[in-house]
Amino acid sequence: MRKVLLATLLLWSLATSIKAQLPWEAEAPKHELRAVWVTTLSGLDWPRTKATSPQSIERQKQELCQLLDQLQSCHINTVLLQTRVRGSVIYPSSTEPWDQCLTGSYDRSPGYDPLAFAIEETHRRGMELHAWIVTIPAFKVEVVKRMGNKSLLKTHPELLRKHQGQYYLDPGMPGTADYLSRMVNEVVERYDIDGIHFDYIRYPEQANSFPDGTTYKKYGNGKNKAQWRRDNVTRIVRRIYGEVKAKKPWVVMSCSPVGKYRDTRRYSSRGWNAYDAVNQDAQGWLREGIQDALFPMMYFTGDHFYPFAADWQEGCYGRAVAPGLGIYLLHPQERNWTLQEISRQLHYIRQQGLAGQAYFRSKFLTDNTKGLMDYLRQTFYAYPALPIQYTWNDSIAPAAPTGFSQEELPDGLTLLRWNADTSENGNGGVRYNVYASRQKPVDTKRAENLVATLLPTPEYSYSRLSLLLNGVHLAVTAVDRSGNESEAAQLKY
Repeated sequence: MRKVLLATLLLWSLATSIKAQLPWEAEAPKHELRAVWVTTLSGLDWPRTKATSPQSIERQKQELCQLLDQLQSCHINTVLLQTRVRGSVIYPSSTEPWDQCLTGSYDRSPGYDPLAFAIEETHRRGMELHAWIVTIPAFKVEVVKRMGNKSLLKTHPELLRKHQGQYYLDPGMPGTADYLSRMVNEVVERYDIDGIHFDYIRYPEQANSFPDGTTYKKYGNGKNKAQWRRDNVTRIVRRIYGEVKAKKPWVVMSCSPVGKYRDTRRYSSRGWNAYDAVNQDAQGWLREGIQDALFPMMYFTGDHFYPFAADWQEGCYGRAVAPGLGIYLLHPQERNWTLQEISRQLHYIRQQGLAGQAYFRSKFLTDNTKGLMDYLRQTFYAYPALPIQYTWNDSIAPAAPTGFSQEELPDGLTLLRWNADTSENGNGGVRYNVYASRQKPVDTKRAENLVATLLPTPEYSYSRLSLLLNGVHLAVTAVDRSGNESEAAQLKY
């Protein structure tokens, strides 16, 4: 890790004079959500190796580390890791069985805790990890017999409805909110998670044929059925948001709604939208303050993208909206989009002041499909960025770091240490950012001066000789779990 940080600093100092003339520098924000969905369903993004022996466990872990290294190299700062897959999970749960992606079999332990490992490795690289929870879908009918005694069909059959060859939780059943609440709270209480990310928190496609007539008759209370359904989903979102915030206010609550909220003044949704088609009132959740961020799945082009991106921004109610981009559509076997299609969307998102963007899915990024990773690394994400600030959770910045000391290491590096800030431990603790610049004092408002982000421990390794020869100065700040950053401690030499 020390060598990685040193390499970052040396490369930064070499490239600063070049980057100073780049046309995108003025656009580079210091805070921007740069997220990617990492899909564990069938091992689509991770894992490729099944954990069935000590050797294969290590290979599975190494695959994740390599993936995270690639994401770090192009300045991704938020990993949305699929944690609940389809009625099965990737951590030891009292609620649901292990998913088959880890070992090839349902309800079989991989011999370690993948979620705990992923959190540790993501934090080690200065990124956040949000647990991606697929909510309403359970599993396909044909896999039921393989899921074991912890299957939802065994433990809570009354909550399930069969629809188009798959089982779904029925949002109208009061027990559905109870069930999802237990699962989410299990993750929040046991893990140092940065966020909970809901996927498919809605009714299924072809919702008109979803078999919830008996539920509606029992619990509808005379409401219009479409509004009753929206209220059911909102009730789940509201309850879990409140429970999570009561435990850990800094945990970011987000979801990925359908990419078009409703018809807009500018353009029709052509019958496919969140509000009417699948009973998902996502903008209403922002208005009520029961979501911190939305990642709408905007896998469209032209008039199917830009008017609806503008509509999300206009209806954000001061919360964060980061459009999800369908980079899988770059692939020749999909839509064969050009890289320019994605780059135009990226620039529009930034120019409109949206919170950032998310990529579906990571394999198409790490495979450098159509040169996308190169474009991000060299151009659009030329500098690091911190995740956005969630000031509605907490707006008070921590104290600046103090008590610096240095230790010469045998590998030619200097280890810089400072006092850990324990005053924020009850609020999730703090992490640290390191900045470097030829100018003194170091300007910590500029993204190009960031060299290390969200360090989990109060230390940083660097080459003192390199700093002296290049006339580079360092500064360190503390940042809390809501993104509030302290004043900078400027290092003196």
